[in-house]
Amino acid sequence: MLKIGTRGSLLATTQAGHVRDWLKEAGYEAELHIVTTPGDVNMAPVERIGVGVFTQALREAVDRGECDIAVHSFKDLPTAADDRFDLVVPERQDTREALIARDGLTLKELPEGARVGTSAPRRISQLRALRPDLDIRPLRGNIDTRMGKVTSGELDAVLLAYAGLVRAGYAERATEVFDPEFFMPAPAQGALAIEAVKGTEAAQAIALLADVPAIAATRAERTVLSELEAGCTAPVAATSRWEGDELVVRGGVFALDGSRQLIAQAQGKAEDAQVLGRAVSEDLFAQGAAELLAN
Repeated sequence: MLKIGTRGSLLATTQAGHVRDWLKEAGYEAELHIVTTPGDVNMAPVERIGVGVFTQALREAVDRGECDIAVHSFKDLPTAADDRFDLVVPERQDTREALIARDGLTLKELPEGARVGTSAPRRISQLRALRPDLDIRPLRGNIDTRMGKVTSGELDAVLLAYAGLVRAGYAERATEVFDPEFFMPAPAQGALAIEAVKGTEAAQAIALLADVPAIAATRAERTVLSELEAGCTAPVAATSRWEGDELVVRGGVFALDGSRQLIAQAQGKAEDAQVLGRAVSEDLFAQGAAELLAN
């Protein structure tokens, strides 16, 4: 029986449950094992408690044999590889960002000064560029907690990854889902990362779940992030789309006050995913990304 390490939130257990079901379809018995991470008990902003706060505890649980497999939201993983593990990306969910607003409102329809919840610098910077009048409030907690702040009237809207809403069965709660080129998501958003210790039966099992297009696309997007030497809480975004058998990679770096947006794009073959990501980052550096990230 393979033990799948997961955080205890609805979204995390739902994601891990998909992995369990896929493994069962591949002929492996598997069950979920809950691991409490520091990020689950500390409600400070992620940028204060540290990049990888939600993932390191899962990795350590796998390393010490408490569980065999870890399931992460790929966008939460540090860009540096952990050589202890094999990492597999299964078929990817929707990459887009979603607005959950009161009264079915869209971003354009929100009244002046509306209170919008998000703590992600990438989202804050893009919101300020699109709607500088908004009152942006810090936001932490699981999906239910975040959406509950809209239901209770504490906030007028919140921003969440649409993939999480879909996986948790809340897709209909989105009042607007943004085109990724209008509101750019996090690198590797919508993708899961499944890890197991190299050379184990668990590593052999998760290898069966690998999705080649998702691996190429997330590699390109995360290369943008790593080449910029920015963590997952930096105001950096990346997205990609397929045009035939070619991958189009798009990256952005944003000023937190919304005053500047640097955008770059590269296109090429899937096997050149890292080259494409590097080309995007080099273009962004040429436009002044280092200065924006330093600020």
